[in-house]
Amino acid sequence: MWLFYCPDIQTDMELPEEEAGHCIRVLRMKEGDRLRLTDGKGSFYDAVISAVSGKRCMVHIEGIEEQEPLWNGHLHIAVAPTKLMDRNEWFVEKAVEIGVDEITFLKTDHSERDVIKMERIEKIAVSAMKQSQKATLPILNGMISFKSFVGRAFEGDRFIAHCEPGSKVNLKDVVVPGHDALVLIGPEGDFSPAEIDMALKAGFKPVSLGPSRLRTETAALVAVHIMNLAGQRD
Repeated sequence: MWLFYCPDIQTDMELPEEEAGHCIRVLRMKEGDRLRLTDGKGSFYDAVISAVSGKRCMVHIEGIEEQEPLWNGHLHIAVAPTKLMDRNEWFVEKAVEIGVDEITFLKTDHSERDVIKMERIEKIAVSAMKQSQKATLPILNGMISFKSFVGRAFEGDRFIAHCEPGSKVNLKDVVVPGHDALVLIGPEGDFSPAEIDMALKAGFKPVSLGPSRLRTETAALVAVHIMNLAGQRD
């Protein structure tokens, strides 16, 4: 059954313009057809199309089903975006498909990009949520300075993946199943020594993602996958 995103769901309602267009013009659905909605807050809604008029589509909600959490713990990835926007979008799409609770974009000393268009990122995340049949849309945070971010309180395990020499353990060996986890991923030029020192003093543990030198978006996705596997429910 087709899944549509509607952040504000009522018993009788009109689909958002973009979703209505996909429903009517692309899928050619009509009055009486059944579909499924999600509010991105953990619930699916079974609905039936009650009326179609031009570009507008009205639906009636017939039932609700809460989706059981697919993993334990709150999984948060904070990454310095790459210069090419399509690589950032690819990361968001795949991270949402795999499973993540929160994504934050970092402005670092070596950042290649200072601005992120969050409207486009949100559309990518919504599409990935629907494609992967999830009922929860991750929290998406726009650009924030590294210093401000690492100074925030975070209840959970905190890690920083960097390429500087020093004592590090593999992330897969230290992620605790069910624990909230936050992983920092730097830009192509890596975090600066000052940023690494700042993170360590703030309680972040240095970790490795393996022996290969990874691009930023690949490293971020590997971290998401490791956290997700550790948190998956039996």
